[in-house]
Amino acid sequence: MTRRVGDDRRRLRVDWPECRARGLCAELLPELLVLDEWGYPRVLGPVDPDRTDLAREAVAACPRRALHLVSG
Repeated sequence: MTRRVGDDRRRLRVDWPECRARGLCAELLPELLVLDEWGYPRVLGPVDPDRTDLAREAVAACPRRALHLVSG
């Protein structure tokens, strides 16, 4: 995948061994996270710059620290 010049969007990453499928992240950021049939979050796409603050809140609220905001 090639990055566009000036594309500073970030992505959410789930640390699967740490995640316990509580679903809080999907409640806080439903436009970017949905829960699978077992309650584990599935990331829908990159985080647009205008949603970065909401993504950071979801990361901070994860009780297991299993959600991360990463570059690219």
